Parts: sequence; structure tokens; C-alpha cells
Amino acid sequence: MASTRNRNTPGDYCIQQRDNSLVNDYKLYQYSQNGKAYSTAIPCVGYMPSHMPREAFSYNSVDIESNLLGINSTNLVYHQDTLVPDFKELNFKSFFDRQKVIMPIPLVIDHNNRPFPVPK
Repeated sequence: MASTRNRNTPGDYCIQQRDNSLVNDYKLYQYSQNGKAYSTAIPCVGYMPSHMPREAFSYNSVDIESNLLGINSTNLVYHQDTLVPDFKELNFKSFFDRQKVIMPIPLVIDHNNRPFPVPK
């Protein structure tokens, strides 16, 4: 018996393959909302990042984590060498321009004054 549905036509097969390819491109995009940043940096003031991957801080992050967890520490066949962490230099990123703080050259702080009351 011959199939009369559209899903068995060559054109529909091409559409399905294109859709599968687009879905894979969307899910596997490395800079997506669940992926990594274009350039990893630490904010200058105020905001602390909620998540940063371990690869952002060190070149040998997996070795450091294994050493901290004690993995392979009791291996009597192959002696484990001492680990030397290879840290990355992280840049600082500013979200907005701030005015420069001007401090007086002789900074004198009087401790015998009362604080200024703030009116409500």
C-alpha cells in the first residue's frame, strides 16, 4: 500500500532536516543564556556576578577541583605530583561612568563634632 501522507515526500524530509538543524544550532550555541560569556570580566562596583564558570578563573580548574576533593590522593601506584595552580588574569568591567572622587590633600577628621541631622 502506498503512503499518501506529506511526511514521506522529499520536500517534507528536507524541511524536517532543516528544522532539526536549526533546533540543534539554538540548543548548542555556546554564547546562549546558559553558555559562556563573550569576554569574562568582574564588575567594578556594586554588582556581584551570580555565576561564573570555573574555566574563567584558572587554566587547570579541573585539576584544582580534583585536588581539593582529594581525588587520586590515595593512589599507591602512580604518585601524585604537587599541584601548581595556573590562574587567569580577570579584567574589570564598568557598567556606567563614575565621577572621580576628590579628596583633600591633608585629610583631617574631627572626632569631636556631632553628625549632621538628616531632615525627613
